[in-house]
Amino acid sequence: MINKLVEDLKNGNLDPEEYVAKTFERINKLDKKINAFITLRDEEEVKKEVKESIKRGGKLAGVLIAVKDVISTKGIRTTCASKMLSDYIPPYDATVIEKLKNEGAVILGKTNMDEFAMGSTTETSYFGPTRNPWDLERTPGGSSGGSGAALAAGYVDLALGSDTGGSIRAPAAFTATFGLKPSYGTVSRYGLIAYANSLEQIGPMAKNAEDLGLLYSIIAGEDDKDATTIKYSVDNPPGEIPIKGIKIGVLSDILEMSDKSVVSVIRTAIDKLSSEGAIIEETKLGYAEYALPAYYIIAMSEASSNLARYDGVRYGYSKHFEGNWIETFSKNRGEGFGMEVKRRILLGSFILSAGYYEEYYIKALKVRRLIKNSLDQLFSKYDVLLSPTMPVLPPKIGEVINDPIKMYAMDVNTVIANLAAVPAISIPAGFYNNLPVGLQMMGRYLSDTMLIGISINIEKILNMHDLTAPIV
Repeated sequence: MINKLVEDLKNGNLDPEEYVAKTFERINKLDKKINAFITLRDEEEVKKEVKESIKRGGKLAGVLIAVKDVISTKGIRTTCASKMLSDYIPPYDATVIEKLKNEGAVILGKTNMDEFAMGSTTETSYFGPTRNPWDLERTPGGSSGGSGAALAAGYVDLALGSDTGGSIRAPAAFTATFGLKPSYGTVSRYGLIAYANSLEQIGPMAKNAEDLGLLYSIIAGEDDKDATTIKYSVDNPPGEIPIKGIKIGVLSDILEMSDKSVVSVIRTAIDKLSSEGAIIEETKLGYAEYALPAYYIIAMSEASSNLARYDGVRYGYSKHFEGNWIETFSKNRGEGFGMEVKRRILLGSFILSAGYYEEYYIKALKVRRLIKNSLDQLFSKYDVLLSPTMPVLPPKIGEVINDPIKMYAMDVNTVIANLAAVPAISIPAGFYNNLPVGLQMMGRYLSDTMLIGISINIEKILNMHDLTAPIV
């Protein structure tokens, strides 16, 4: 628990040098196999910062945190796992990083991810795939796979990710950790390198729900630098909320689209919650089959617009200067971007082109509204909606990367919360053949702290928290 770690560092029960040294020792021993980090900071520099942080104090004084490599960190390389930004060092901190530093957190390094957060397995990274600590032949999910793997491997107790269509919750599910996609507008996106602005949020990842709540309480809040944030703050970390009497709607249409192995673990978890007094009913989202295409149409359209700036002249990889603008632009982007990013830019540009905008993009926005309306109706009856986080077990490395449709289909359960701007949390539900399965709960807009509070209780009922993969 983070509170105990902070207390031990403050009281001298834990030597800061030993804390940092053991962390680096574990990473140096295991990360050649896992590849959770793209950039790991200098050990002596980190030790110095931890000692200074303990003296200053704060809710996270001296605590090491892993940060997804899509979030700007002043003076620390931020690559988005792309050749396009492979040597970019930001001159400023993202707002969430400023908030963490103000509370004493120390950045350990930047974690691996799918290139520009485009992927569900952390295999599209220019720096090579991250492997799942629970089974090194499998992916940890994506796009925040490095953050999930860093938690599951026991490197850190806290991490930051970003979630555009499930990019925090997929790794949380596949690595038996905890991840929250916050309500849109509750966490500043200033300093987040953009993929799809109307969908994405920075969010907390941790090894238990209480620490997740502490991290969320620190990063949440309005920000003058981000016009999409709302007047919102979390003054204190969420406390435990008993499951007894909580009305839970189980999304049967989402369950039907999930593998039997996953459903069996989720059903067992549901039975345990029912026996503890939760009021459980089966219900349907409706429009579930349209959620995935609507999400990808919107996300790819926004991506093609956001990534237009990377031309090798204003931003990014700039090896070629041909004199001819079109050739310069084409060659720099052709070499700087990976295959999946190119695919999404091309599809997004096509969707937004004359004649197809109304045919695809406007229709996708209408579906988005229908999904939002459907969720609003369900939340008038239920406190939370429950489903598997991911419809499948962690796939093997190479299993879905060459089949985009198969990879996109993995996001079917998670994109709903992003389309509707509501909070969603993934917590460990159990294991199937030693592979983690995640349970997802969605709540009404701004019920983030309630979701965390319920999760604190559920993790005790299921006895699924503070898990570290038995990797040697």
